Amino acid sequence: MALSRRIVKPGLVHHSDRGSQYASDDYTGLLKDRDIGISMSRKANPWDNAACESFMKTLKYEEVYRNEYRDLEEARRTITQFLEKVYNNKRLHSALGYLPPAEFEAKHKNEAASRQLI
Repeated sequence: MALSRRIVKPGLVHHSDRGSQYASDDYTGLLKDRDIGISMSRKANPWDNAACESFMKTLKYEEVYRNEYRDLEEARRTITQFLEKVYNNKRLHSALGYLPPAEFEAKHKNEAASRQLI
């Protein structure tokens, strides 16, 4: 979903844990085909990517553990809604200057466009 909604620029790095889904040939091939760097945590070392670990904790505690999904389709739909409506557009992030990700991204996109006009 992220790849279909974003423009991938050179230098993008995908960081994950060592889960089999992230290490599979299909998944790593998809990343390589799009010139995305692959980075994995060291074995038994979740601190390699504390920001991602923090995101997963937030997703679990604020969405997944609070719901009982009827089926996989409902889980996908409600988790997508949480990510798009709450996490990306309302939830403040200290690492982003206490802005939601969508606002942070728009602000920096506008600043970059302004710099190009000068």
